[in-house]
Amino acid sequence: MPEPTRFLAEGSSVGIRHYRYEDAAEFTARVRESKDLHHPWLFPPASAGAYTAYAKRLIEDPTKTGFLVCEKSGGDIAGFININNIVEGGFLNGALGYGAFAHAAGRGLMREGLELVVRYAFGRLGLHRLEINVQPDNAASIALASRCGFRLEGFSPDFLFIDGAWRDHERWAITAEMLRT
Repeated sequence: MPEPTRFLAEGSSVGIRHYRYEDAAEFTARVRESKDLHHPWLFPPASAGAYTAYAKRLIEDPTKTGFLVCEKSGGDIAGFININNIVEGGFLNGALGYGAFAHAAGRGLMREGLELVVRYAFGRLGLHRLEINVQPDNAASIALASRCGFRLEGFSPDFLFIDGAWRDHERWAITAEMLRT
């Protein structure tokens, strides 16, 4: 019998845990079910091979860490939140990327998951600042950042190459001090 999932942190409806290679089948099925929700904003891995390469980077690269947001009731993966470009030293910063899966969208699960990841990042990981870069037309992602206490800090034209073009992004950020106020 497999060991029950142990969450790194949990709220009332979800828990967060790191990616595992054995999550490939569920993760990629959720990605395929969520294609319309994700397009044109993000393109998570939809095949087992692509998932393995993606998960390997999040598991093995010390400048990245990834979390699956899982429903406490049943353990289904509701979404994912990754911290990329982790910089230590005087910066103590990371760049967040995230996505909900279609079955979980609009249920508040990602908000709870993002709040857990932020607290984990400022606590266990010792980071001071987290940033989210989001395309200006991605209203759902902007609403999530705002609801979780991130502040709009600026605009970056032609910031990331997504879906065949350089896309503008808004920069949202939160610091450890903002959680204490």
